[in-house]
This record gives sequence, C-alpha cells and structure tokens, in this order.
Amino acid sequence: MPKPRILIVDDEEDIRDVLKITLSEEDYDIIEAIDGNEALRAIQTKSPDLIILDYKIPYIDGREVCRRTKKDILLRHVPIIMLTGKGEIIDKVEGLDAGADDYVVKPFDPQELLARIRMSLRRVKSDLEANPLTRLPGNVSINTELQARLDKKAPFAVGYVDLDKFKSYNDKYGFEHGDEVIKETARIIIRSINERGNSDDFIGHIGGDDFVFVTTPEKTDNICQKIIDEFEKVYRNFYTPEDAKNSYIVAHDRKGDLQKIPLLSISIGVVSNQTRDITHTAQIGEIGAELKEAAKRLERSNYIKDKRKE
Repeated sequence: MPKPRILIVDDEEDIRDVLKITLSEEDYDIIEAIDGNEALRAIQTKSPDLIILDYKIPYIDGREVCRRTKKDILLRHVPIIMLTGKGEIIDKVEGLDAGADDYVVKPFDPQELLARIRMSLRRVKSDLEANPLTRLPGNVSINTELQARLDKKAPFAVGYVDLDKFKSYNDKYGFEHGDEVIKETARIIIRSINERGNSDDFIGHIGGDDFVFVTTPEKTDNICQKIIDEFEKVYRNFYTPEDAKNSYIVAHDRKGDLQKIPLLSISIGVVSNQTRDITHTAQIGEIGAELKEAAKRLERSNYIKDKRKE
C-alpha cells in the first residue's frame, strides 16, 4: 500500500518545519506549498490524500483554495484541515463554510493534529470501493444500483460510455495525459447528468475509459447528446497543435503496426427495459457491450439505443 500523501500549505517556514516534524511520527509522504497558487497546482498534479491548509497564505487565501478544491467533483473527497490563529473565530467559520472538513488552532497540539489526520484518512478510506482516479462509484456500487432498478420494476435506461482510440492516445501521450482525459470525461458526464437528468440518476466508473450512467428512458436522448456535444468541444485540446490540425496521430494499432489513428471520440450504448423484459444485471451488461460496439463503428462520437423487443 502506498503511503498517504499529505500536502502542507503555509507561507511560514517555521510552521512547515513543525508540521513535518509532527508528521514524521507517522509514515506519511509529505509535499509542501507556500502560497495559494502553488497549493492549487499541487492539488491538481500531486493527488494528495489530505491537505493541511493555513487560512492566511499569499495570492489566494486558504478559504478560496478550499472552496475551489471542494467545487471540483473529482477533488471534493480530499479532506482539508484548516489552520487558524488562536481566537480567530471568523477564520474558523469561514473555513468551514468554504468546505474545510476540520480545523486546528495554532499553536496546535501535535498529538491532537495526528489524531485528526488519522480520523480524516479513515473516513476517506471507507470509500475505497470508489474508482481511485475519478472517485466515482465502482463495480460493486454499479451492480447494486442496477439490481435496485430491476427490483423496483420501474422504467430505467443504462448508458455505457466508452472512449474510442483511447489506447493509441495513451501509448503516444502517456498515462498522465490519459488520466487527464479520463477525468475530464468524468466531469462531462457528471455535468450532463446534472443538467439533463433526474436528481436520483446514478453515475459509475467501471474502470479505465469505461463509464456507466443510470437514468429514465425519456432522459436518455438529451443526456447522450449533451455528453457528445461537450466532448466534441474539448477533445482537440488533449492533443498537440500539430496532431489536432491533422485530425490524426501516428501510433501503433492493436496489431503493432504504425497507422494514422483518428482522434478520440466517445461512444454510448443505451440499454432500457422500456421495450423488452430485463431480469438480471448480467443481461444489461451484455446488451450494453453489444450496443457500445455498434456505436463505435459509426463516424465520430455517437450513441445507440436498444429498441428491440426481444
């Protein structure tokens, strides 16, 4: 198991040194930032498991760093412990209002801080079933949701979302860029469901570049079209200007031969119990895989709904 990574954000070197000495009692991987700009870059690129954040830091204060972090659906799970000055009640209140999970008053008791860190990390660890990259529910939660929809015997639709040509992109641009594509795709799906779906719709991350959403049949067209429209607006940003202009990359295909590979697109297969009886979750997955493959054979980003009656 990798060591938990903790980001310390404070512009005072003495405070950072005290924190590092305190944290040295536990087996943590420590990273540092001295202002709000550095903090936000580290949060985006270093993937900390917990943040110790001073309220008063240069450029962007701790409250705003906290607010921006918690606003991002893929980062809001990261616990933030806010450091405030003694007696500065307004700082505590504003920090908590911005989304901080806890606060510690300076000068702090080292053992109390360590206890609060352990408590926060335990709370996050209980959510291990979520996908580690996007923090969206994983396969156990997906199957539970599908079974719950089957048990209700109400109309439902399940969309299976997949990126086309993703392996070739990953091979050329590397896993870090690939992870950014996956996270941006997750954000697009989340925004689309929030704007076009129902309040109780479900979004899951099967793994890699495969996602799933569960909604009601009348919402599927709007959701699918929204996902496709949003993806088509941004997919060229994942490439170098030259590759984006060419509309292809030169990469190895699945047989190992160098080919001109088209740019990323997105395919969606939608399974519904509106026109056929569906009795078990495996049936949903089988139909979804078939539809998704059919959508992949079409030009650019597309979706296909199952309209068969048996």
